[in-house]
Amino acid sequence: MTTHTVVIGSRFAGTSVVFSILDVLASVGRDWEMLHGRPAASPCIRTSLRTPDGAPYWDVNGRRITPDAALDEAPPPDLVIVPDLHVDPAAALPAEFAPLAGWIRAAYDRGAMVTSVCSGAILLGAAGLLDGREATTHWGFADMLGRNFPAVKVCRERILVPTGEGHRIVTAGGASAWADLMLYLIGRIAGAEEARRIAKLYLIEPHCEGQLGYASLTAGRQHDDQLVADAQVWAARHYDTPSPVAAMAQRCQLTERSFLRRFKRATGQAPVDYIQTLRVEEAKHLLETTELPIDSISAEVGYAEPSSFRSAFRKRVGISASAYRRKWQALAVAGR
Repeated sequence: MTTHTVVIGSRFAGTSVVFSILDVLASVGRDWEMLHGRPAASPCIRTSLRTPDGAPYWDVNGRRITPDAALDEAPPPDLVIVPDLHVDPAAALPAEFAPLAGWIRAAYDRGAMVTSVCSGAILLGAAGLLDGREATTHWGFADMLGRNFPAVKVCRERILVPTGEGHRIVTAGGASAWADLMLYLIGRIAGAEEARRIAKLYLIEPHCEGQLGYASLTAGRQHDDQLVADAQVWAARHYDTPSPVAAMAQRCQLTERSFLRRFKRATGQAPVDYIQTLRVEEAKHLLETTELPIDSISAEVGYAEPSSFRSAFRKRVGISASAYRRKWQALAVAGR
């Protein structure tokens, strides 16, 4: 049985993710056999790159892309993949997303599996497929997804989130999570052994630790409250001081309770959580760029007890401070 798969192309889509998906799916049942001197198997996945009208387009990187067909051409898809979409997370959704979302919804209602990579989850949200369900996206677009589609439970730490009846909806995290999505889909369609073969061929493996270890924790939602913005500027310079929340409230000439409500309304975070975020983000920088002992970094960013720092770090980053340092050491060595 052949799974007819459509990758949606658009002027917002990145080049590498689109063509990586097309290349990997074309390899299923072919390249492993070639390397081992065996005839290729009959393709179990046939993939086409489609756009609403099937006409060539210029993608976000300025490359002229020629799709294979228009969205409504036969055969109808069994599987839809929405790649990453380069849009401003603080802006409104582009008007041209509406007809794409309608097509995606219709494909799902006909029985197709619908999936997304990175910010492509926005289109699934626009199609109404994520309401009342868990979903993930790139950490930089998590606030946008939640703001535009408040009925979605955004799991910003997850790499893959299968959901819905029969798990026919799957969202993947950051742009490189296309690989996690491909291994997952190949495993479902062609079996676990074929997924392992593809992983070995392309030297890819699942991001088992999630995506918090890659996230910039201070990438938050935009707001227009100047008083809170001034407090955030002060906090960015003085997060390591004792009782910073009380100091912020005093600077704003508000009671701590009033300041807490106003700060959370503007930023979506309680002030104490915001301070913890700033401290952990600075600790990440120090772990990446210095050889300071972890206990020294703990004190540097304002924690009196190293155990409190280690707990806060793991909660926000998903791994320990020592594991985080090891993760990024390879890049530090490469840059010397």
